[in-house]
Amino acid sequence: MFSLPSARTLLAACRPSTWTPSLSGPTLSSPSLVFARGRHQLAPRSVKFIKRHKGVLPVPVGGSIKGTTLAFGDWGIRVKGNGARITAKQLKSADEALRRKIKPIKGAKVYMRVFPDIPVCIKGNETRMGKGKGSFEYWATRVAPGRVIFELGGAPIREELAREALRLACAKLPTLMEFIDRKAPPRLGNLLITPELPADVNPQQTIAAS
Repeated sequence: MFSLPSARTLLAACRPSTWTPSLSGPTLSSPSLVFARGRHQLAPRSVKFIKRHKGVLPVPVGGSIKGTTLAFGDWGIRVKGNGARITAKQLKSADEALRRKIKPIKGAKVYMRVFPDIPVCIKGNETRMGKGKGSFEYWATRVAPGRVIFELGGAPIREELAREALRLACAKLPTLMEFIDRKAPPRLGNLLITPELPADVNPQQTIAAS
């Protein structure tokens, strides 16, 4: 006769596994495993939290003019209208338009002065309130008035070609832009910061000389 197993043995066989993964190793909820960035994508390599508050557009109320003049190239565009939230898709489209236009020029480069590192989460239309924040949708960046977005440099580029290439890029962006060069003064919101002339200098002579 075969002996029947004990009740404790039967309970142990039917009980589900109590194994838990190590907390020190990577888990499935880790952003590095869930979000993989390709070489052609404009997205951060890794983030600590995939969801973030909506935030507000930056306004230079403190008088800072950082990022409103050219730093790498000879020609560029900057925000002339109100600040805006620019998505990674819009920046990528503008960048491709610039590169396509200046491709025949050997050594020409495109410099992007902003980067989309803000996650935007969206909930569906006609959704009831509650039940947490919406799911991740796309990456974006906030730009203030006067912020330089793109620059062209690396090789001598004619002004006519630079204007045409940057005009195509402006058509992909959601706010009003302006064309600038190395001589363009910094901008503080809607105000251009021009250098003050000494008291003994006649402004009419300075304009005529330039």
